Amino acid sequence: MTDTSAAQPVQSGAIPVDLPPPTGPNAARTAPPNAARTAPAVVATARNPLRRSRTSALWIGVIVFAAVLVLLLIFTLQNTQPVQISYFALSGSVSLAVAMLLAAVAGVLLAAIAGSLRIWQLRRRMPRMPRSTRR
Repeated sequence: MTDTSAAQPVQSGAIPVDLPPPTGPNAARTAPPNAARTAPAVVATARNPLRRSRTSALWIGVIVFAAVLVLLLIFTLQNTQPVQISYFALSGSVSLAVAMLLAAVAGVLLAAIAGSLRIWQLRRRMPRMPRSTRR
């Protein structure tokens, strides 16, 4: 016996309409055949008073930012030994923490520039919508 329902593509979130009734020894324990063919009832739920809000997200961001600053301060205080840095014709001596932080900031800036250029490129390729259809 072959099942042909697996060969038919089903869209995500779509409810199959033409399912065959269940067969086999567990058929009595399954839902009635019409249950799979009908859409589930939409149940109105009450709003959760403890749901996330913009203010709670802001506080979480502030707490994470403060934790990162504390870790950064510890990193800076533990890596104070001077290192010699050379870049093209420039050379100098700075603390290891400052050198590593400058390298990290330069990496973030390069990634942000590359990402911004890609976004700009994709926006230029998208067709323009008339002002009357914009929000």
